[in-house]
Amino acid sequence: KSFHCLLICTLYLSYGSDLVYRENTVRKDQSVNLNVDLSRVLKKVNGRFLSVAIDASLVAEEKFMYLLTSPKLRTLAKALTPAFLRFGGTRQDFMTFNPTFLHSNENHKNDVSSFDVYDICERLELPPLLEKRLKQEWTLQEILLDKEDLQRKYRSVKFTECAVDLLYSFTNCSGLDLIFGLNELLRTSGNSWDSSNARTLIQYCDSKQYSMSWELGNEPNSYEKKAGIRVDGYQLGQDFVQLRKILQESKLYHNTGLYGPDISQPRDHRRDLLEGFLESGAEAIDACTWHHYYVNGRDTSLEDFLDPEVLNTLALKTHEVMETIELTSPGKKVWLGETSSAYGGGAKGLSDTFVAGFMWLDKLGLGAKLGLDVLIRQVLIGSGTYHLVDENLDPLPDYWLSVLYKRLVGPEVLRIEAFSILGKTKRVRVYLHCTNKKSTSYKSGAVTLFALNLSKGPARISVPATISNSTAEAFVLQSEQPGKEGLYSKSVKLNGEVLKMVDERTLPSLQGTPLPAGDYLRLPGYSFAFYVLSEAQALACQ
Repeated sequence: KSFHCLLICTLYLSYGSDLVYRENTVRKDQSVNLNVDLSRVLKKVNGRFLSVAIDASLVAEEKFMYLLTSPKLRTLAKALTPAFLRFGGTRQDFMTFNPTFLHSNENHKNDVSSFDVYDICERLELPPLLEKRLKQEWTLQEILLDKEDLQRKYRSVKFTECAVDLLYSFTNCSGLDLIFGLNELLRTSGNSWDSSNARTLIQYCDSKQYSMSWELGNEPNSYEKKAGIRVDGYQLGQDFVQLRKILQESKLYHNTGLYGPDISQPRDHRRDLLEGFLESGAEAIDACTWHHYYVNGRDTSLEDFLDPEVLNTLALKTHEVMETIELTSPGKKVWLGETSSAYGGGAKGLSDTFVAGFMWLDKLGLGAKLGLDVLIRQVLIGSGTYHLVDENLDPLPDYWLSVLYKRLVGPEVLRIEAFSILGKTKRVRVYLHCTNKKSTSYKSGAVTLFALNLSKGPARISVPATISNSTAEAFVLQSEQPGKEGLYSKSVKLNGEVLKMVDERTLPSLQGTPLPAGDYLRLPGYSFAFYVLSEAQALACQ
């Protein structure tokens, strides 16, 4: 016995540090067990759940709207359909419609000075040299816009029919559904909304038969800081009622969508503003919109983007908003009308890199599970660093993630819970939906499991016996470079291959890797993945 004790002590002294290292490695390479329920749909979200925005800053100079005629940008947008395209943001409340042709509605219909948007998709394309020049000038424009944001001093901007035509042409050619944000800061002497300019714009769009939805105002809780104007919730609701009456005067817009009030996430008086708005304006809107960002883009860190506690704040804020809406307007749809990783234009070096995908994919999974009906991503193109395409209109990691989500994930949310040996796991987060039936050829009853691994070490996800006999197709997304440094990369690999466009009009095929039926799935460290279980035979998905 003494000899054995001596041997054990000697081994511990010699290899103790290595044993500790191996133990830590085992903990990082964690095994995750799943509980699933394939018999019923937990929640069902809008078919355009993942939607996108174009920031209204693009119209600060109207020439930049011609970027929307880029064939490359149209190709990228088309891959995100079906989706809403929100045109709005801070600068929507500083822009007014300034038509260059003051015709009657009837004359607008015969106006040959404006192009026919339904026959323009192939004819109106940005020449490469002009596209290059506009992209270079836009880079300088963004610097000016950033200064305005920091100083909270915003220029008044006027836009013409040309800007509206270009915007609608882009959405029509791409297959997106336009939501146009109107200026709420045009006020009367009695501090009610001055709707005259909006009425002129709506009449023009009606005359052109532009099918679209509408919003009014952006983050009204910050009007006092931005413009020295305070609008309480009850008055805001009355402004929406006024807008709804204007829309009902039009045959085209009589039953069109109206969304609002696009408040910031609950803090201090913001909840009071929402309560007042719903009291007077709930009947005017089709969905209640609010904005969510996890962190301040000016003082956040890489660790925040990987912190489960930061990701969980979405649930806290969502419950606050939904409680308020349910008390005042039960059953009203709730949207994240604007959302991304970090407010203040995003976090430089983080919001447009691979690590941002953890926040984005988790928001898509958790948001659907919580019952949010639509999430509008800030931004496809516009100012800031949280965009989906870069200054050259090349796709960033979150773009590829969004396209895969669109292709593989259906609107039906299924129940799933993940556990490790120590209880509920924090560093591996999983979500389960029916597989998208419209954009794939998978069998009826197929399910898509998507997962995030916030740890450096790989994870082993044990598949429940109910679906372990199904073959799987894996779509694993990793940074181009390995390790923690790779989290800052602006390139992403799908199953080991770096993703990039084939040419200006063609996306890669985005093929999955077939996996044999088995008891577990392997998820590399610092990665996220979609697994399509085509033979799951889920009753909820048939």
